[in-house]
Amino acid sequence: MKTIAIIEDDQHIGDVLERNLVREGFAVLRAYSGTEALYLLSQHTPDLILLDLMLPGLSGEEILPKMKGIPVIVVSAKVGIDDKVNLLLGGAVDYVTKPFNMKELLARITVHLRKESREELAPVLRVGDLKMDTASHEIMVNNSSVKLTKTEYAILKLLMQNPNQAISKSVILEKICEDTPDCTDRSLKQHISNLRKKLREAGDKEYIESVWGIGFRIKQEKS
Repeated sequence: MKTIAIIEDDQHIGDVLERNLVREGFAVLRAYSGTEALYLLSQHTPDLILLDLMLPGLSGEEILPKMKGIPVIVVSAKVGIDDKVNLLLGGAVDYVTKPFNMKELLARITVHLRKESREELAPVLRVGDLKMDTASHEIMVNNSSVKLTKTEYAILKLLMQNPNQAISKSVILEKICEDTPDCTDRSLKQHISNLRKKLREAGDKEYIESVWGIGFRIKQEKS
């Protein structure tokens, strides 16, 4: 099930969006301010974000640059062409003007999720000297093969799909639960420890970095 985050301070509009998205089979997350949105995204990684611009506290324009790696559709009453151009150049994948047609918005959501799914099918992931072939499940470190368990592979794949991004433990569990239902909050730490050890032994350095208070990310420095 795909998850969509609605960042909208207008209760009525947010309720209408949520009701229609749930009817279409999506899970929904809600945030009512820019600050609340940033906290929400530190705990969850939705598949797509619907972002209002005129939010209390931090505005939509201010938080958009912090939403890298997630497709963002701006849903706003601002109609100026300069607003649209700047936001699209700033990272949004689409711009829908209020008042909007729900059928059109749902169609745009479907298109962008389909595009995102195609991009996720890229057969080879590379981060530094780490290489993952998602078709054969082969992991290479400096051209040396590394054998991983199913859970270790799922964790590494998620981290490599989101380079430069610290991912919380709760998000890791949420994203890998379908493939590795046996992985729990208690066992996750050990799985990551085992994964770090295998990569370190193969490449003679640390690849996965702990980010205090957040979670883990792939280290970016090259050999």
